Amino acid sequence: MFTGIIEETGIIKAIKNGAHSSQLTIQAKVVVADVKVGDSICTNGVCLTVIEFGSGYFVVDVMPETIRQTSLSLLKPGSAVNLERALRLMDRIGGHLVSGHIDGTGKIVRRWEEDNALWFKISAGASVLRYIIDKGSVALDGISLTVTHADAGSFSVSIIPHTQNATTLLQKKAGDLLNIECDIIGKYVEKLNQKSSSYQKIDVNFLAKNDFL
Repeated sequence: MFTGIIEETGIIKAIKNGAHSSQLTIQAKVVVADVKVGDSICTNGVCLTVIEFGSGYFVVDVMPETIRQTSLSLLKPGSAVNLERALRLMDRIGGHLVSGHIDGTGKIVRRWEEDNALWFKISAGASVLRYIIDKGSVALDGISLTVTHADAGSFSVSIIPHTQNATTLLQKKAGDLLNIECDIIGKYVEKLNQKSSSYQKIDVNFLAKNDFL
């Protein structure tokens, strides 16, 4: 589990491609300070397992399903990636709960600046947008962000200067793909709220009866 607060940006040092998979060697400093084989490192929003490490680098395997569901196949040597180590229970959660399990990708359709803020408008499929709500949380390439507006085909986010400087977002332009992870709580609520004899449907009457309204 992660928080979406990026610790550093790493650089893809080498890529070894299989038939439908790949192995990435990533140059980094902060996240390898206390790394062990088997540790999880969120890489552009994708939870990957360290299989090898050394001074200033770590290596991860990327399986075919991850290649299909994310933008990792677009990486090349020299690409910058957002990195975050797994959450420790004693840490503050400065962002939101991020699992590193990508729901899909979205495309930047517009980028613009407003004073100190950098804005992105992102299009995505219906299977992703169903979980995107105004003022809700979303992880883009592993970065915890707040949705400022959502409609039937897209949503927008506004990026503060610190996040611009601490992540890869400044390098992104219209047409680029981003890995999207929706708020995990929303997905569980939807699952529990599906019509089933095992569960009572959560609606306005249920909330009022149980003093939530």
